[in-house]
Amino acid sequence: MNAHGTLPTLPALKDQAKRLRHDLAASGHQIGHGQALELLAHQHGYRDWNTLHAAADRPKPNTRTWQVGERVTGKYLGRAFAGRIVSVRTISDGGWFRLAIHFDAPLAVAELGGLPVLRQRIHGNVGPDGRTVEKTSNGQPHLVLDGFDA
Repeated sequence: MNAHGTLPTLPALKDQAKRLRHDLAASGHQIGHGQALELLAHQHGYRDWNTLHAAADRPKPNTRTWQVGERVTGKYLGRAFAGRIVSVRTISDGGWFRLAIHFDAPLAVAELGGLPVLRQRIHGNVGPDGRTVEKTSNGQPHLVLDGFDA
């Protein structure tokens, strides 16, 4: 794995390989672009370019932490809400959390026999992008928290 902490982006890695190739050529050592990529992978602690490429291309884990009592806003089943977190549990090293959120006001999430179906507390497994994997029939995530880039 990478012994130097976080990895640069793929474009930055490719620029590093170009500079390495150029600098070596300036000192009389000609290498191909593929060889420069392999050398760069070794410098970052990876066995080859393909392994480094896969690691750099992987979404960065959520470094966001959640606290009980923290205020949150977003959308649940497409409806805007404001509320507070009442429980937090880390469910993976990849930035996934199980949150229980208590809404400030009950949220009408559906209608049954002409009467609204209300929810005031929900649970959701939120990923690094502030969204759940579970989706509604129209393809929207069940829970989307504000403050994350789409």
